[in-house]
This record gives sequence, structure tokens and C-alpha cells, in this order.
Amino acid sequence: MIERVTLGHGGGGRQAQLLILDRFTSRFGMQGPLTDSALLSVPDGLLAFTTDSYVVSPLFFPGGNIGKLAVCGTVNDLAVSGAEPRYLSAAFIIEEGFSLEELDRIVASMVEEAVTAGVRIVTGDTKVVEKGQCDGLFINTAGVGILAGELRHVSSASEVKEGDRLIINGPPGDHAVTILAARRNLSFDIPLASDCASLNHLVKRVTEVPGAVHFMRDLTRGGLAAVLNELAGMTGCGITIDEASVPVNEPVRGMCEILGFDPFCLASEGRLLVVAAPEEAERIAGRMREDPLGRGASIIGTITSARAGRVILNSTYGGQRFLEMPSGQLLPRIC
Repeated sequence: MIERVTLGHGGGGRQAQLLILDRFTSRFGMQGPLTDSALLSVPDGLLAFTTDSYVVSPLFFPGGNIGKLAVCGTVNDLAVSGAEPRYLSAAFIIEEGFSLEELDRIVASMVEEAVTAGVRIVTGDTKVVEKGQCDGLFINTAGVGILAGELRHVSSASEVKEGDRLIINGPPGDHAVTILAARRNLSFDIPLASDCASLNHLVKRVTEVPGAVHFMRDLTRGGLAAVLNELAGMTGCGITIDEASVPVNEPVRGMCEILGFDPFCLASEGRLLVVAAPEEAERIAGRMREDPLGRGASIIGTITSARAGRVILNSTYGGQRFLEMPSGQLLPRIC
């Protein structure tokens, strides 16, 4: 009985067909025949299309694994663009000798997350490389979603105005610190898991009044600090953030104090920033808190006309400082 991936699985012949049919297409619910493209039915309108590659190490971590991450990451990129995610592709680069039992666990998590998000994995690709060339498994997912006309502006931030309020749905940095702890075999008195999750259902709550939502972005590499600085650069506005309003979990805060990290610069995989009209901000935050993925929602700052293009952090201790765009990469291969 074959228990590991061999180079023959990437050769395009019988072994490759069996791997694809037994472990991918049958589980993802892909309908035959297997052609070079998936044919998709969509209503008239604007399509959103995104792609991302996942090389996280380790492959399994508290709160998820590379497969769940690959689905969540692409679903979230579509959702915060204002689109309703519909279809995903999944391409696998597998190292010779990789455990088929571990591959099955990863695929099962992808199926589970796709069902949770309400998306279908409809096409894909598989390549096998020699042992030592891939570090186990890399996954690429691409996604297609339907973009409603009233939400076309949320990616460009074209509607962001002075006085708008900034909202996040929970504490930043959990994913990055969970990955770091998994690499170093660290444990915490307070258990910590990755925040990896598909946010499209939460985004539906956020956008019940579409015109009140002026911008959305998920907090991945570079964390909250990167997104805030990107937003300031896109709009030319100033941004003021109240540090005390940003919830940070204690294991994240403690690890940052030990290693000299800034939790605002650490990646999340289930957090988003929303910029909302001031008269709707409290209601949006309230709707977010009704969802399990938004229970930690907090209004953290304001769009201003002062310090154009810069992000100012009002410190917990009473001072102010610029919150700069992160430089370099604190933790490689977190997604």
C-alpha cells in the first residue's frame, strides 16, 4: 500500500490520475469531465478575482493548517473587496515522500472550510517535486466572487472621509504568534490559537448598509500597521489610532515584550479593518459583535485632516508617536 507521494504522482499518468481523483476531485465535489478549465455560471455584473500562495511552516498549527489557511485567505481577499466568494481553484506542489495521511487531513480541512464559507473548489493542479525541493507542501488558491455595484468603492477607499471611524473585529497578531510558538515548541498559560477563519459571513453583517462602509481590508502580512499606512497613502488623509482601544491578547502582548515586536505589525488571518461613516460605526461594531468572529470588535480610531498621509498612535501612557509602515519581515512563512 502506497503511503507517501512519489515522483510518479506528478508524472501525468495513472498514479497522477488516481491521486487527483481519489484525494482531490472526489472530496471537493468537482463534476466531471475533467477539462482544462472550469465553466462557471455567474449573473451579470462585476467579477472579483484573486490568487495567493501558501508556504506556511509548520504545516499544522493550533487553530488550523495550510489547507484551511489557503481557503480562508482567498475567501477573505474576495470578501473585503466587497465580493461574494463563489469559486476557488486549488493547486498543490507536493514534495516526494510527503505523507498521504497528512495530505488527507489537509484536504479534509479545505473541504470543511469551503463548506463553512459557502464556496466551491472547482479546479486545480498537482505537481510533485524531488525530495528536499519543496519543504513538504505548498498550495496556491485562486478565487472568483461576484461584486455588488454598491460595494465597488471599498477596495479603492475612494469614499473615505474626514471623521470616518475605524473598526477591527478582534485582537491582532494571534496568527503570527501562534506560528512562532509552534515553531519553537512554546506554550502559554493562556491558550492561544490562530485566528484563521473565513470572514465573508461577518462581512455580510458589516455591509448591511453598503453606503456606510467606505473601506475594508484583512490584516495579513504587515498586520494592522501596514493596512493603516496603506490607507493613509491611498487617501492622503491622516489617521489617529487610540492604542488603548486596540484589544491585544495577553500571550501576544507578552511575546512582543520579550522579543521586541510590535503587535500592530504582526499578521492575522481572521481579522479585518473597516472604515465606516461615523453615524453608522457603533451599529456596525454592534452587528460584528453578534457574530462569533466579531465578538472582540472595537472602534479604534478616526480619519482626520491633520498629518496628511501619516498614522498617529495615541499611546496608552498619554504620548503620541507615528505608527510606521513595517520594514522587512519579522516572521517569514507565516502564510
